[in-house]
Amino acid sequence: MHELVGLLQGAADPTDAAILSRYFQVRPGGYGEGDIFLGIKLGRLRQLAKPYLGTPFVAQQWLELLQSPVHEHRLVCLVVMSERARRLRRAAAAGSELEHLCDTYLANTAYINNWDLVDVSCGPVLGGYLLDTSAGRLPPSREVLYRLVRSESLWERRIAMVATFELIRAGQSADTYALAELLLDDPHDLMHKATGWMLREAGKRVDEDELRAFLDSHAGRMPRTMLRYAIERFSPDERQRYLAVKRQ
Repeated sequence: MHELVGLLQGAADPTDAAILSRYFQVRPGGYGEGDIFLGIKLGRLRQLAKPYLGTPFVAQQWLELLQSPVHEHRLVCLVVMSERARRLRRAAAAGSELEHLCDTYLANTAYINNWDLVDVSCGPVLGGYLLDTSAGRLPPSREVLYRLVRSESLWERRIAMVATFELIRAGQSADTYALAELLLDDPHDLMHKATGWMLREAGKRVDEDELRAFLDSHAGRMPRTMLRYAIERFSPDERQRYLAVKRQ
């Protein structure tokens, strides 16, 4: 991976690094405190990742990047992992490589430690693995989602919730609602946003009445940001009805 590290260094932009550092809160006390940015945007990282997408993922070749203190090193590795997972599932040939991707991912959640790193990767890698029935296998247990959602780590909780986007795309929303119920009292705004986003997508892509039933039961406990995200696709009158529910 030394060649890729060199390409990343060559693409670095100090001006963008300063902007991204502010945006992802690397300041003391921010959720990205201590991270190091080169200043490379996601579109450029995807271009740099393309030559590495055609060969099987081998963790030992990528751990240097995945565990790097440099944000874009971790991000480009996660882009490769997510695109490999997508290719494997499209080819209906996921099997052992997708399991290897997911095992590597779950073993390194300490380095998947900002919302962009989570959101680019957890759906294809973890969510895709949970849907894998290639070669006639039974899909893996989803207990991992419930372990992660109870974690003290903000990022592991976000991985659990956002990974359900892949399940929602497959028409399966039960885990999204079950996890959302566990997150009603989560203290962090980034979880309120992620949970509301997944609830909105479950209503949009699976069953809007199912979302209404969840809101009818829980709107009074939902953090305001979570509720606002969840009801974005409703009519103005219906949004106002839910926003008027007295906070419990």
